[in-house]
Amino acid sequence: MSGFLEGRVAIVTGAGAGLGRSHALALAAAGAKVVVNDLSSTGDARSGEAIAAEINGQGGEAFYFGANVTDANAVDEMVLTALKKWGRIDILVNNAGILRDKSFAKLTADDFRLVMEVHVMGAFNCSKAVWTAMREQNYGRIIMTSSASGIYGNFGQANYAAAKMALVGLMNTLHIEGEKYNIRVNALAPTAYTQMLAGLVDENTAQMLTAESVSAGVVFLASEEAPSKTILGAGGGCFAVSHIYETPGVYLHADERTPAEIARRFGEISAPITEGALENAFSQIKKFSHLAKNSA
Repeated sequence: MSGFLEGRVAIVTGAGAGLGRSHALALAAAGAKVVVNDLSSTGDARSGEAIAAEINGQGGEAFYFGANVTDANAVDEMVLTALKKWGRIDILVNNAGILRDKSFAKLTADDFRLVMEVHVMGAFNCSKAVWTAMREQNYGRIIMTSSASGIYGNFGQANYAAAKMALVGLMNTLHIEGEKYNIRVNALAPTAYTQMLAGLVDENTAQMLTAESVSAGVVFLASEEAPSKTILGAGGGCFAVSHIYETPGVYLHADERTPAEIARRFGEISAPITEGALENAFSQIKKFSHLAKNSA
């Protein structure tokens, strides 16, 4: 196994199949020790155990832990077990997730709540559990799993899209709070044919969109060279970065602050981007203050 991540310790949630399995194997191949986390709908641990065994059989180090990411106590126990065994945790890949796809007209509150619980609270529980260790060792790499469905929207996925964009917000704030501790936080927006996409794409597309074609991006985001506060899209061997920008905007004098004036000048307000991304929410306050002072 190569040494790109030699000596690092990683936790991958939802690692029993699909993208999570591919990520766990790729991290191990790069030299990381891996906690393989998975919890199937039946509570069957065999897939996660098999992946850990595969890593160990190839000369790596791994163990399976069946914590449900929505159970904070179980997640804490998983993290404590890893710390006792290997002494540190360097990498967290928040990959665990579920689908409950329905059009918004048919979507129930329970369907919405369950998806948010697994994706958002699961990522919160796991990130919170490793945060102290990463701060104390002055090193950490946390990877959220976002989605083009969240960034751009997708029919029948209101719950999933909301959860995936919530993770972008979590990434943005953890980046700010973790920066001085060398904790870099990013998001992966993968496109891969897994059980979650079964029946939704044609055979040729499915053959191209392998989970393995995505996982090199995870290894990069888990490395010392990783950026922070980045949404990395990956699929079929293609990689791109999604940005959230704000237009320069306009200042309206007190007597101009009417819906009609906003409508009249909306083309100017929404003019193509000429500025970079804002660093944080306070950056917008400073920007608006500067714009108002120079326009008054």
